[in-house]
Amino acid sequence: MEEQPRNAPEKTVVRAGSYLNKLSGERIERECRLRLEAGCRLLVVDFRETEVVNSIGIAILLGIIEAAQQAGARVVFSAVNVQTAALFEMLGLTRYVSISEEGLDASPRSVWPLDC
Repeated sequence: MEEQPRNAPEKTVVRAGSYLNKLSGERIERECRLRLEAGCRLLVVDFRETEVVNSIGIAILLGIIEAAQQAGARVVFSAVNVQTAALFEMLGLTRYVSISEEGLDASPRSVWPLDC
């Protein structure tokens, strides 16, 4: 799931996996929170392998976005397929995150702080 060593403070990539549900989402959230606590300022969630995101997965992503906002970090969703990008847009997640094909090179399009 991770690509950077635990003490990498600036940028971190976390892979979402093929199905973002309660179990996989909790693993992703735990990893993201650990990275934010370690000082990460750019959190990239890689959706390259993700085919399905269910409602619990969306709720978990909202928790990650809020935790990042509280830590003063940016969130980028990378390699999001068309259907998932449309879902994120419809649900308003794209107001708070950047979406990028490459992730780490994304220009900021997010709105901070998270108003919810």
